[in-house]
Amino acid sequence: MIGRISCVVFDIDDTLYPERQYVLSGFLAVSEWLTLTRGLSGFRELAEEEYASGTRGKIFDRVLERLGVSATPELVREMVMQYRRHQPAITLLPDSNTVLDSLRGRARMAAVSDGPLESQEAKVAALSLGRWLDPVVLTSRLGEEFTKPHRRAFEVVEEACACRGDACVYVADNPKKDFAGPSALGWRRVRIRRHDGEHSREPSGADVEIELPDLRTLNEVLGAMR
Repeated sequence: MIGRISCVVFDIDDTLYPERQYVLSGFLAVSEWLTLTRGLSGFRELAEEEYASGTRGKIFDRVLERLGVSATPELVREMVMQYRRHQPAITLLPDSNTVLDSLRGRARMAAVSDGPLESQEAKVAALSLGRWLDPVVLTSRLGEEFTKPHRRAFEVVEEACACRGDACVYVADNPKKDFAGPSALGWRRVRIRRHDGEHSREPSGADVEIELPDLRTLNEVLGAMR
């Protein structure tokens, strides 16, 4: 245990690695597929431009339009499939590696993460998260009705790790959905607000106890929890 904490549970995207890495890796995979199957070039550069400008949700449609290609539902679905099924080129951030290594043997560690199942499974494999985290609870496996902010995934961790309430802490980045579930169960909550994270501009709500810019001081914060 670290102070009162016996179980440390992490989100994945923008908590342990930069989500932007996955997005850019996916754009490259889709671009290569379009070149191979459609003879279409230029997708990657335009997709990155749209992403950098703040476009979300309709990037594929917008880029196809800019390339003079009809964004048919069939084509967009194939592109989404390629994006979600690609083998991502992503790596843990240095502070993530450090804190995961330092917590090993001192507390149970687990993960709770949202997102399309194929994408999240590929991220878990690429980051070798099984070296540290058990269980890794992907909410899509539980059913769409149990995605965050539902508390079911956190109950699964409690059952697997035989810990409850304020002996558990959730470390995550998205104040819109990450903390309501663990808060309802009496968990401690730490928000990681990386300066370039997808949700970095969102203010923390009342269900965030502690906000950190990264994971470098997490050990000290956990040890000070009472």
